[in-house]
Amino acid sequence: MTEANPNREAERRAFLAAAGLGDARREPLPGDASTRRYERLFPAEGPSLMLMDQVAAAESPPADPSWSPERRKAEGWNAVARLSAGRIEAFAAVAAHLRSVGLSAPDMPALDAPAGLAVLEDFGEGVFARVIEDGQDETPLYLAAVEALARLHASGAPSTLTGPAGDWPLQTYDETALQGGADLFVEWLPRLRPDLRFDEASIAAWREAWAPVVSQGAAGASVMAHRDYHAENLIWLPERDGVARVGMIDFQDAVRAHPSWDLHSLLQDARRDVSPELEAEALDRYFAVADVADRDAFLRGYAGLAALNEARILGIFARLIARDGKPRYARFMPRMWSHLNRNLTKPGLEGVARWFDHHVPAEVRQ
Repeated sequence: MTEANPNREAERRAFLAAAGLGDARREPLPGDASTRRYERLFPAEGPSLMLMDQVAAAESPPADPSWSPERRKAEGWNAVARLSAGRIEAFAAVAAHLRSVGLSAPDMPALDAPAGLAVLEDFGEGVFARVIEDGQDETPLYLAAVEALARLHASGAPSTLTGPAGDWPLQTYDETALQGGADLFVEWLPRLRPDLRFDEASIAAWREAWAPVVSQGAAGASVMAHRDYHAENLIWLPERDGVARVGMIDFQDAVRAHPSWDLHSLLQDARRDVSPELEAEALDRYFAVADVADRDAFLRGYAGLAALNEARILGIFARLIARDGKPRYARFMPRMWSHLNRNLTKPGLEGVARWFDHHVPAEVRQ
């Protein structure tokens, strides 16, 4: 595939040379759903490293904290959802905060934020999902991940994070971002499933049904959330101690959010099954180590925001398939439907459940 910028390889080479890595062997890694690319670097001496390559201009701009909801919608999806637009300075600032509270985020021995290039510490191949596939007991990994979340939640949610490339705002996952995420479902499912039709009245009913969940999620936004916390973004580092055994990556979109957000991302995963028993044990562990005043209210928020996130992800997968020609994401959709259907039976989601019963046939929801 030809790069949009024919000079980009020359920029990468110059950056690596300036970092003393011009002679390192380079091994590209498979891509994901983002506009980033990674390479593993093998210097002549010392451990392997990672090259992160993210051209800032490849995406719409991130939200300025001062922008109104209307301005955010006019600027594009990254502003609506309060995504970092892949800015490496966001990654650097979040990583610095995570390390400052005793969590494991990659160190950055070289950085050129304006160019969108960074050299990262290489956490290796121990991605949670892979080591579990290779036979390791998943329970200790998930419990460690929950304990790491409790540490993150207890560390506070500063309005500004400071890293080697400067300050980055930690913005709130607010009503605009939450409802915008949910709306991906009604925007993109009909493009994947032409048998679905959502007119203006049904979309208005959709937003009305989600309003209590959105309000609760925004009002409860009190902790720093990784935002994409799951078994493909966590790396097991058994040589470290305690919560530092959980290596974190892909956290550049961190926000201030409801403390349940990262928990349901981890325990109601799109890409792998987590048994109800393990989910319950992991939640019990969180309640044992975190400061939660009202467990029932927390679990109500957990179910509601998990359901909203599952609708959001179904919309994203529909977009990846219908617009971007990535049919492999279809295999994850039945799992998300299963999670969503289960959450729609929980208290507080009766209005959303009625909307689905009326507008989405049962044969679609599987």
